[in-house]
Amino acid sequence: MENPKYLEIDNLYYSGLIVVNYYREQTDILLKTLIETNIDMNISIFYEKQDSYKTIQDLTYHIGNVGVEIKENSPNRQDMDIATFAYNDAKYIRKEIQVNNEDIYFLYIYINIYAENKKELEYYLNKIEGITQSKGMQTRRANFRQEEIFFGCLPLAENPIAIKEVAKRNILTSGLIATYPFISSTIFDDNGIFIGTNIYNNSLVFIDRYNTNKYKNANICIFGTSGAGKSFYTKLLILRYKLQGIKQYIIDPEREYSNLCKKLKGTQIKIGPNSDTYINILDIRKESIEEGESGYLATKIGKLIGFFNLVFGELNEEEKALIEEKLIETYKLKNITFDDESLYKKNKEKILGKEFKESKDMPLLENLSEVLGKDEKTKKFKIKLIPFVKGSMKFFNNYTNIELNNDLIIADVYDLGEENLKYGMYLFTDIFWDKIKENRKEKKAIYLDEIWRLIGVTSNKEVASFIYKIFKTIRKYGGSSVAITQDISDIFSLENGIYGKSILNNSSIKTFFALEEENIKILSEFANLSEKEKVEIKSLKRGECLMFVGENHILTKIECSKLEQEILEGDKTEKNNNSYK
Repeated sequence: MENPKYLEIDNLYYSGLIVVNYYREQTDILLKTLIETNIDMNISIFYEKQDSYKTIQDLTYHIGNVGVEIKENSPNRQDMDIATFAYNDAKYIRKEIQVNNEDIYFLYIYINIYAENKKELEYYLNKIEGITQSKGMQTRRANFRQEEIFFGCLPLAENPIAIKEVAKRNILTSGLIATYPFISSTIFDDNGIFIGTNIYNNSLVFIDRYNTNKYKNANICIFGTSGAGKSFYTKLLILRYKLQGIKQYIIDPEREYSNLCKKLKGTQIKIGPNSDTYINILDIRKESIEEGESGYLATKIGKLIGFFNLVFGELNEEEKALIEEKLIETYKLKNITFDDESLYKKNKEKILGKEFKESKDMPLLENLSEVLGKDEKTKKFKIKLIPFVKGSMKFFNNYTNIELNNDLIIADVYDLGEENLKYGMYLFTDIFWDKIKENRKEKKAIYLDEIWRLIGVTSNKEVASFIYKIFKTIRKYGGSSVAITQDISDIFSLENGIYGKSILNNSSIKTFFALEEENIKILSEFANLSEKEKVEIKSLKRGECLMFVGENHILTKIECSKLEQEILEGDKTEKNNNSYK
């Protein structure tokens, strides 16, 4: 050994610390702060159980001798306090072993730190010494014993004899709790996808959100201010789950996912004034109810009441009843009734069963408009439908002309404009929900970007209830709902925030990127945020987030490869961004 202060192995410098003493009483986990640092180190803890019977004998002999010495000697002796402490400690340990059935152990803790150069190593040593001291641990540098420390920290389970006596300290069973090492908040699910690294300790974060044994559901909430990194993170999730073959449906109100859709060969559906793709809101699809269930028309009317609440404004119970009556009449014009058999074509038997009616067999909004116009009570609703039948949004009044067979489908509603986005978002949510229910055995996900438009104050209770139902029940269909927003105040604005809170509570994974102070204040009313976490959310950098994953709360830096970054960066404003590298 050329230098007693460190070892040099494979271009790394190693130096060790021996923990030689502790506070008399410990109420905190000793190693938590050490483990949560991002300093490279190995820690070894050895426990040697002692013979309780022999220990009691030795203690009794010691207590007797020291007791006599205390009585016979003058109280003015300088070492009398030390003798008294030893006497009381011995009596306490004997009592705990005899009365409370505790065992006694010898405890040894070694810390081996490594770095790429000597200057960095010295800095780390000083930092660790400061941390251990603040936790009530006294350490000694292992000069001339670096080799023993190195081998003692290897996974060989060998406690080096040359340093044992220096490190040995008594500890009772109850005291072992303070040395518990597996306390760092980290997540490493066996079949999970890589998310990033724990900011505190650089451990890797792998999450399998479909692990039903570990998480109550696969739902995710992603909140963050503009530019904090939530869109990049969402795209990263879509990319990685696409590689796993999971079906994903994304509602895109801001046209953020177009480039990703092209790169992953997904299907992008646009609806708007300049689009040649159409979806009929009155369509009843075969997959809208599960096999073995019944009630096609009743299920569809329930969803349409929510849609027309958006179009007509908040409907009272009488108006809802009138709209339902006119919907039943409109479907009857196409020979569709509450009898599910009416949804199948007559005299057109296929080899594998009956043929379900197509979009062209369904009524259009213009048919409903005509029915509404025949009744004085509902003429006002016909007037409100004019933009959807003859006006700027007449693209809603067409038969569906698209197929939804891709594993990745992006619903682009950007062309609808700010005021009309909610109609398109609801329309696609309805369609995607039917796709989710097709096969319970398949894993799938629906992403609701800018979800505040559907559950916020500009929406209504029927629509918000439909979205909440998705979050509450999607688990049984093998699905995952993802709520994405930057408008925290808006998602908690409807009905005193009950829908926003319900969706938050029905998401096992919550991801909070940087937020403004006002939004943090609102969020803290509905989420279990500690004071420390409030400060952390406010100070997060781009690409960093606070994740609530089950019971774990961890600060995470989102990480991706260079190839992933090239795929996800679809415009110049995102290029040259190193936040995720």
